[in-house]
Formats: sequence, C-alpha cells, structure tokens
Amino acid sequence: MAKVAFLGLGVMGYPMAGHLQAAGHQVTVYNRTSAKAEAWVAEHGGTMATTPRAAAEGAEFVMACVGNDDDLRMVCTGEDGAFHGMSDGAIFVDHTTVSAKVTQELYGTAKGRGIAFVDAPISGGQAGAENGVLSIMCGGDLPAYEAAEPVMQIYSKICRRIGDCGAGQLTKMCNQIAIAGVVQGLSEALHFAEKAGLDGRAVVEVISQGAAGSWQMVNRYETMLDDHFEHGFAVDWMRKDLGICLDAANENEASLPLTALVDQFYKDVQKLGGGRWDTSALIKRLRALD
Repeated sequence: MAKVAFLGLGVMGYPMAGHLQAAGHQVTVYNRTSAKAEAWVAEHGGTMATTPRAAAEGAEFVMACVGNDDDLRMVCTGEDGAFHGMSDGAIFVDHTTVSAKVTQELYGTAKGRGIAFVDAPISGGQAGAENGVLSIMCGGDLPAYEAAEPVMQIYSKICRRIGDCGAGQLTKMCNQIAIAGVVQGLSEALHFAEKAGLDGRAVVEVISQGAAGSWQMVNRYETMLDDHFEHGFAVDWMRKDLGICLDAANENEASLPLTALVDQFYKDVQKLGGGRWDTSALIKRLRALD
C-alpha cells in the first residue's frame, strides 16, 4: 500500500479519499476549510495536514480535486504548495477540471522539480465518486500514468490514458460539450411533454428504451419532473467548465454553436437564482418562460 495525499475534500474529493483509505492506503488529507478535513479523519481515519506542502511530504502520490485554475496553482506552487513538499519521483495526479494551459504549465514546473504530473479529470458526478465508479480521462507521460493507474482504479469504473500532457483535460472538455447538448435536449423533451399534457414518466419509460436513451435521461428525468435539483454538480461549475471549452475552441478553431448557446441558457438559470442547482436545472429556464 502507498502513502497518498489527497488535496480537496469537496463533494467529489471527500468520498474519493475515503475509498483510498478503505483500500488500505496511508492517506493524509488537506482541505482549505480545516473542519472538513477534521470530519473526514473522524469518519475514515488517516491523518490531516494544515497545508498542501505538509500533506505531500513523503507521499508517493498526491491527488488533487479542487475548484479551478487558480486553486490548482495555489495547492501546487503556492507558498505552501504541494510541489515544495514532494520528493523526487513522486507523482501528482490532478482530478480537477481546469484548462489545458494550466495543466501544461504545471506539468513543466513539476518536471523541472523531478516530479511527475498526470492530468486526470473525472466524470460521474457525486454518486460516481461515492460509489467508486468514476470515469477518469488522463494525460501525461506513460510511466507516470502506469504507476498511478492502480491507485485511481480504486474509485473508477474506467481509467484510461488518452495521450500526452493535457489530453485528459481536452477529453473532459469533450465530455462537458456532449453533456450540455444532451441535458438541453432532455429538458426540452420533458417540457414539451408537460405542455402537451402527457405523463412524463410514461413518456420516458418508452423513449428511454430507444435511440433517445441516455445516462442523463435514466438518472435525472424523475427529479427534473419533480422540480428537484440537488445532485451536487452545480450550474456555476458547469459554466466554469463550458467557459474552458469555449476558450479552447477559440484557439483550435472548433465550432461549438450549441455549447455556446447552452452556456447562455445556464447563465439564465443563474439569473433565476439557480447557480447552486445541479445541471439538470435547464428545464427550470423553460418553465420560467411560460
């Protein structure tokens, strides 16, 4: 078993770190709000540190799941960042959804310090983290990925290296682009069913078994019909992710008209006070137009 540090105990990181501890790894956690780290230790055991640097000292693997580019820079290279405490040959695995630019920046910094860096964003939501069935898309040097893969497999159903540094983040952008269109389509279908006087549950029972079926439909249609939007991955975070996608598309000249439109629809949801609602709340915008 390995000595592992886990930085960031949000709705994803908290259960992910728990799976590592349950699997027998020696886990030290860090969270910006120390009360969350204290609660994690009380629940799972392990130890906590007051800085990323202290958490990373002596760790073979340092996993991070924080908020955005600036948060990641802080926990990596800030005054008490993890890179300052990591030993030569240690591996940093970033599960945060960030820009490919910051990934490449930190990869270079890590390499200069003798540290390996794997970008490994995740998909599957809070339930996927809690149940240990996340999808993990990775970029980075092959030896580092192969060393880290057994650790990541503890909380994943699929973990795959897509390519070199940044490939994981670019793949996560593909994931978010696809989700945006699917959730908007599902929202419109359920809204149309409501306006047509149909039983939404009966409609989904039928269409989910055909070409219209999707993970979003199976897992979100009932709560969307019930006007319940408390599934963890917030609209605010989705807009952050879609902003990353659109910035990258401006650079590589990809055409993302639907993604740009749905991003604006999520902006409308924020204006309704739904920044902390989950991403299926797009249907709230349609209902508000009635």
